[in-house]
Amino acid sequence: MALSEYVVAVDFGGTKATVAAADRAGALLANVRLPMHASRGADQAVDRALATAAEVIAGLPTPPRAVGVASPGIVLDDRILLAPNVPGWTELHLGKRFSSALGVPTVCATDVKAATLAEARWGNLRGVHSGFHLNLGTGIAVGILVDDRVLTGAHGAAGEIGYNLVSAASAAGPHDGRAPLEQIAGGGAIGLRGREFGGTGDAGSVFELATRDSAARTFVDETLDELAVHVANTAILLDPERITVGGGLVGSAGVILPALDRVLRRAVPFPPELMLARFAQDGPLVGAAALAWEAT
Repeated sequence: MALSEYVVAVDFGGTKATVAAADRAGALLANVRLPMHASRGADQAVDRALATAAEVIAGLPTPPRAVGVASPGIVLDDRILLAPNVPGWTELHLGKRFSSALGVPTVCATDVKAATLAEARWGNLRGVHSGFHLNLGTGIAVGILVDDRVLTGAHGAAGEIGYNLVSAASAAGPHDGRAPLEQIAGGGAIGLRGREFGGTGDAGSVFELATRDSAARTFVDETLDELAVHVANTAILLDPERITVGGGLVGSAGVILPALDRVLRRAVPFPPELMLARFAQDGPLVGAAALAWEAT
């Protein structure tokens, strides 16, 4: 690696944060994971990530060219919107905290948009004119790619389909209306609702249980049917060539992708190609590196 030819990438997730150094091809040269300890608030999570970033930089021969940060919510200069899960997160001046502490230009973006950029630059959306990246994790959102650009929308909230309204039958389930689709088909919601069938509280256990329990299988089928309608409607609206899928739920991709694909092929006039993302598990982190390189 040539002198100064790396960037620092940071991804803040719901339960963990990851700090890495990355080269111009998006390859991770160092990679450190930290627990978020979300109940302790935002400041301690950011401070520990900053300390880890400083350690990563100290272990390399030169300073980084830039820093990229991926975060839940809509990241603005002076606050973060739609990010209620960590106390104090909405009040963060995230970019300023990093640039001031590390002395390096810093750019921030919403995690799913960062993951979309990763797929566009180095992954399975590279060379695709129109496509979108579907993130399935605790949250549900899509990143929209058109002519090599990730669309943000007027308020930075383009693609936040977790806020989509749901069918009357699904709406009868347990949610408070903040993000109706997410509170039915997000990973946390699947894990919580799956406890009544013997799940352990995480979505993966519910998908596994569905292979041998008919009630759990019915629950999973109905949940994926609802999700598939929203993915298909998004495809009808955007007419993508390809859809990539990433996030924490891709461990159950063998069940999820066929369920989505069946509805896409049945309902969308020009069905897009559906596939796992190249960076299915670490898209926001690699996308943060892409953001940093673009800032240089």
